[in-house]
Amino acid sequence: MSLILWILAVVLVVSGIVAIFRSQLLWGIVLIVVGLLVGPGGVSIFT
Repeated sequence: MSLILWILAVVLVVSGIVAIFRSQLLWGIVLIVVGLLVGPGGVSIFT
């Protein structure tokens, strides 16, 4: 389960960074924050 959370968190953070570079600043910040919350190192919403 933690591997799936890591992969999901990485995908969300990378998508957020790409969104910021595409001038979608708010959406990018939201994706990065959600990625940090979902990741096993953050406050996981699944535990």
